[in-house]
Amino acid sequence: MSTCFHCGDPCTAIVVEHQQKSFCCYGCKTVFDILNDNDLSYYYEMERTPGISPVSNEGKFDFLENEQIVASLIEFDAQGVQVVSLLIPTIHCSSCIWVLENINKLNPAVKSAQVNFPKKTVRITYANQEICLRELVELLARIGYEPYISLDDANKQTAETDRSLLYKLGVAGFAFGNIMFLSFPEYFEVNEFWLDRFKHLFRWLMFAFAVPVVCYSAQDYFISAYKGIRSKMLNIDVPIAIGVAVLFLRSAVEIIMDLGTGFLDSLAGLVFFLLLGKFFQQKTYAFLSFERDYKSYFPIAVTRIVRNEFGDNKEEQTQVQEINKGDHILIRNGELLPVDGILVSGSALIDYSFVTGEAEPIVKQSGEKLYAGGRQQAGLIEVEVLKPVAQSYLTQLWSNEVFSKNKQTSFENLTDGISKRFTVSLLLIALVATVYWLFVDASMALTVFTAVLIVACPCAIALAAPFTLGNLLRIFGKHKLYIKDSSVIEQMAHIDTVVFDKTGTLTTNTKNVITYEGIALTNAEKLLLTSTLRASNHPLSRSLYALLDKNNIETLDDFSEAVGYGMTGTLKNRQIKIGSLDFVTSEAKSIVSSEKTAVHISTDKGYRGCYLFYTEYRSGVEAVFNNLRSTAEIVILSGDNDGERAHLTNIAPSGTKLYFNQSPSDKLRYIEQLQASGKKVLMVGDGLNDAGALAQSNVGISVSENVNVFSPACDGILDASRFRSIPTFLSLARKGTKTIKYAFLFSLFYNLIGLGFAVTGNLAPVVAAILMPLSSISIVVFTTVITHIIGKKLTLNQT
Repeated sequence: MSTCFHCGDPCTAIVVEHQQKSFCCYGCKTVFDILNDNDLSYYYEMERTPGISPVSNEGKFDFLENEQIVASLIEFDAQGVQVVSLLIPTIHCSSCIWVLENINKLNPAVKSAQVNFPKKTVRITYANQEICLRELVELLARIGYEPYISLDDANKQTAETDRSLLYKLGVAGFAFGNIMFLSFPEYFEVNEFWLDRFKHLFRWLMFAFAVPVVCYSAQDYFISAYKGIRSKMLNIDVPIAIGVAVLFLRSAVEIIMDLGTGFLDSLAGLVFFLLLGKFFQQKTYAFLSFERDYKSYFPIAVTRIVRNEFGDNKEEQTQVQEINKGDHILIRNGELLPVDGILVSGSALIDYSFVTGEAEPIVKQSGEKLYAGGRQQAGLIEVEVLKPVAQSYLTQLWSNEVFSKNKQTSFENLTDGISKRFTVSLLLIALVATVYWLFVDASMALTVFTAVLIVACPCAIALAAPFTLGNLLRIFGKHKLYIKDSSVIEQMAHIDTVVFDKTGTLTTNTKNVITYEGIALTNAEKLLLTSTLRASNHPLSRSLYALLDKNNIETLDDFSEAVGYGMTGTLKNRQIKIGSLDFVTSEAKSIVSSEKTAVHISTDKGYRGCYLFYTEYRSGVEAVFNNLRSTAEIVILSGDNDGERAHLTNIAPSGTKLYFNQSPSDKLRYIEQLQASGKKVLMVGDGLNDAGALAQSNVGISVSENVNVFSPACDGILDASRFRSIPTFLSLARKGTKTIKYAFLFSLFYNLIGLGFAVTGNLAPVVAAILMPLSSISIVVFTTVITHIIGKKLTLNQT
């Protein structure tokens, strides 16, 4: 019987022959033709079982022609681009991920596809003018990945809980118990008539119990080992699969030839304890749940309009998870829209590049729908919320491939490298030890071979990095540093240069002393000034607005902001410019000293004056500098003038580099220069003017107060109240990498001891099977305890 070239299933009597290949059905042949015609035939070099064999779906998805149904399913719809997340129950292996994320090669209208393997979902961005949702779903169904679409609850598509590991563990446990019970006469060598008479029956019963253990419970190890070998990779399941196969074949030979009872008890015990260890690991990963950590503590806020009993409007900063349907919120220039909503008032110019990668903004009119993920670029708008914020959507946006950096995760590579070399060394040791015992005592050769393969499995090594970094990710989130993913912590461990922005980062926008110098403003000018400040998110603008918010406020006719320089507001043919002196006027530059932090103002009548800021630095800035200088070079990049040079020189360590009047592009270029010289750079900014520098740096941390400064360009968001803990976070990242190395040594020490007993024939396979998951558990306990201990330093450092 031949095997299907596409799905790997045995072909039945009806075999489809095509291009000298056999297919079990026309569905598999169709998939092959699709892949082959689109230059994707190299897919078969990776996997044999992508999804399931497709069946006819003619007319099945006609309901997706209904615009209301489509609107309930899609997450985003603007600029001819739609985004939809679909549940694909048949996702089960790496080849599934590969096919789905390369679906754009099947149809160029698909812009991108991202698979969430644990949730079995794929998020697809596509041009809806070239391919509609029905056609997209039919394309997925044709290649064996039919989405599950529930019209009863389109917004809550959930995958069924995968209980296969639990079932396999149950089968292995049941068989293990019964085989041990049937083996008691053999253990005690009881010479009793009836036991001796029925021992052959007992042996065949044990064999019957062992078959489902090998064919069902242990199948994942065989599949993984086969795929690894076929891909010319020796993964950690290869020695396990060999050990199980050797035990089963040797036992089968002994029972068939009536040489003995074999090692079926060791076999069943081995698989049971391996699965028990895997079950424990699975539960521990679920407890860590990286996504849950930072979406639960997401420090993003938005301005909500609250109307009191007298009909007056009041603005308050509210966490986005507290925003409900029907609430009215304000989105300022440069802010990210965290919810879907309807534009109520204001001029909306929305940049959806965070969602689609397309940088061209689009104009929206009052009454039109706005989608979460858009960034406002034309002043202040008022939005009525249609849906409460979906934190998982924000975290998905934060991880958008548009903003992914090509960062090397050194410890993951180190883990893979060690596991590979360890597996090769292990196989060599097992073969040498077996050959030795064949000459010394052939009856011990099989026991030694199997024990060596099992006891020295490098599973514990592979667990060290993810559990250590996962615990640190959770600890950092608990202490208000919200990291995008665990690989960022690895990068933090190698930082040797820390670059700080000044305004909004080293300084606070809540404790400034502000005075005005210049020509007194008229009431109309004050109205225009306050209304313009209200639309900006710059720290100095927010501080000044907090001082002037008792003035009357009106909606601007026009607003624009030159990032890093200033802003322009227009109301009833009157215009005002607010920002740096160079931005607001080219005349009268001698009116005020340029060596002070100031916000200058000019109107249609010319230059009017400036608000001077006597800056309040954050508590603990000097301590942060002193704690960092022993491990990192410190640089301060400021977009303001050098009026604060003398003060910063006094509080910063000697040798600190100070640069002023830096535009956003200047900051980015400086980061590039540092990296070109081999520096590992941490950029700490406010997430607004520093987006480019944050994205360019090895690690970008945005300091957040009570404004909406969420930016996918950064790698982490730090609550401003924990600013003084920056050195501690870096120290813990370095200690975390040391913990990983100690875990490697601990695992290596354990394996060497186990190998010593195994090669000398003093370790039974079943004992080795018990010890192996215990070694994995010990690594988990070790990394958890150590990270908990070092994490206490953050608690002690809390302000």
